[in-house]
Amino acid sequence: MSAKLRVIGFQSDLHWRDPDANFAHFDALLATLNRDSCDVVILPEMFTTGFSWPPIERPNDPDHALQWMQRWADQLNVAITGSVACFDQEGLPRNRNWFVPPSAEGTPIFYDKRHLFTLAGEHDHFQAGEDRVEVEFRGFLILLQVCYDLRFPVFVRNNRAAPYDLAIYVANWPETRSAAWRTLLQARAIENQCFVVGLNRSGTDDNGHRYAGDSLIADFSGNLLADAGSSGHPAQVSATLSKEGMLSFRKKLPFLEDADRHAAE
Repeated sequence: MSAKLRVIGFQSDLHWRDPDANFAHFDALLATLNRDSCDVVILPEMFTTGFSWPPIERPNDPDHALQWMQRWADQLNVAITGSVACFDQEGLPRNRNWFVPPSAEGTPIFYDKRHLFTLAGEHDHFQAGEDRVEVEFRGFLILLQVCYDLRFPVFVRNNRAAPYDLAIYVANWPETRSAAWRTLLQARAIENQCFVVGLNRSGTDDNGHRYAGDSLIADFSGNLLADAGSSGHPAQVSATLSKEGMLSFRKKLPFLEDADRHAAE
């Protein structure tokens, strides 16, 4: 029987550079979920601080965010994904997207944001990642992406020999470019014949940037399965993804077989 994956994303306002307040906020949201009620929980980009730098390290506990994610993953029996500003083992600052499964199903996997947002100077404060990262979880192959990566389709071109099933974009994408966000998410779904989740923050940050939200879930033909809209308020998006439906669609319309052979560089 083909796999189904239940996903939920928490579009949220973020407390500016206040990890404790953000952990408490997401503690309250996650506490509303029942164990085994979903498979993947998605949090925004830099969900502990908002889109800011340098990374904030807790004294003697640099892995606090990861430990917090693991605790909730085990408690709810879900995978939790979202990005944090942190230092890697070499002391380099990273915008790191963690995918944390329950301990019984594997170990945490991370993707370091490849395309840093030069317009805001992110490239001056973080080290860019190099590798594309896909993770297998409960029958789905999942591509991890962060915000500005959305503008670069060659990097995420689906591999026709072993295509991924779901791309997850976590973001702090401002309201002024909402139309691009929505259009590109659906475009990534259409061209890669995969499910796409775009999980954005809401509210206004301390730099005065407003975030309309616009979190959405699109299927393999670009149709919307969930849409938080543009109110700028906290919201939840959720859907059950059917791998059988996706594979049937790919077989009926085998566009991936005709795709250009561009490798991610």
